[in-house]
Amino acid sequence: MVEFETKNVKEITFGNNKFLEVALKSAKSENGETEFVSISKGFMTAEGQKRFKNALGFPAESEIRDKLVQALQEIM
Repeated sequence: MVEFETKNVKEITFGNNKFLEVALKSAKSENGETEFVSISKGFMTAEGQKRFKNALGFPAESEIRDKLVQALQEIM
């Protein structure tokens, strides 16, 4: 069994009721713990509930994070 934990989360709102959620999460199992970054796209319902449409996850290794930040800065 794998247990997931959200360690930190930031939300970026845009447009009409849309958001991006950037989170640092961990997956714990009998084999140990693995940290990963999750970037999810979603929207808020009329009742104020979050609904997620798409997500991307990757290991929270510093080399991958640094390259992602660099790539975003370079394309802007």
